[in-house]
Amino acid sequence: IAKAVYNLIFHKFDGSSFLADVRDVSEKNGLVHLQEKLLCDVLMKKELKISSKHRGIKEIKDRLGCRRILVVLDDVNQFDQLNALAGKRDWFGLGSRIIITTRDKHLLENFEEYEKYKAKEMDHDESLQLFSWHAFGQDHPIKDYVEDSNAMVRYTGGLPLALEVMGSFLLDKRTKSEWRSTLEKLQKIPNHRIQEKLKISYDELDRIQQT
Repeated sequence: IAKAVYNLIFHKFDGSSFLADVRDVSEKNGLVHLQEKLLCDVLMKKELKISSKHRGIKEIKDRLGCRRILVVLDDVNQFDQLNALAGKRDWFGLGSRIIITTRDKHLLENFEEYEKYKAKEMDHDESLQLFSWHAFGQDHPIKDYVEDSNAMVRYTGGLPLALEVMGSFLLDKRTKSEWRSTLEKLQKIPNHRIQEKLKISYDELDRIQQT
C-alpha cells in the first residue's frame, strides 16, 4: 500500500526516498547505509559517505531541513531506526510527508506528532495495482497481461510482500508462456523468494511469543 501511495504522489515533492525493508536492510548493512541511501535519493547523488549514525542525523537535518520531501520507511521494527532516519518532523521542510509502516503499533507511541493509521486488508483492485507497479512500472497491467496478472494476484492472496516479490520477479519476463509457466510452477512449489521474505514476519512473531 505504501509503495502504491508513493508512486502516485512522489512527483509532487522536491525530492523523495522509498526505503524498503528497513528491518532487514538495517540488520544486514546498518543504519548508516540507510541514511546514505535516504540522502542520495533525495539529493539525487550517486554516492555519499557518512562516518557514523550521529553524523548521518546531522547531515539529514542540515541538507533536508529546507526541502519539501516524501519519505517512506517500510517495515520498521525498532525505535532506533526511526530515530536515525526521521526522528522529528522538523528535520524536513514544511509540507514534507513521512510515511512509516510497521507491524508493531507500540513502536510509534513515542512519536506522538505522527498520525497513526491501521491499514485494512487490500482488496483485489488494490492488490492488482500494487502488483502492476512492480511488474510493469505502472498502476495497471498492460493490455495482454490483464488475465495473467489477475491470476497472479489471486495466487498471492493479496499479501503485499508476496505481490511485491512476484511483480519484481516477473518484471523482465515478457512472454505469456513465461508467465503461465511461472504460475504453474508456483502452484506446485512455493516461490522461495516469497517464503524468505515472509519469514521475517514469522521470525518476529516467534521472538515475541518466546519473551
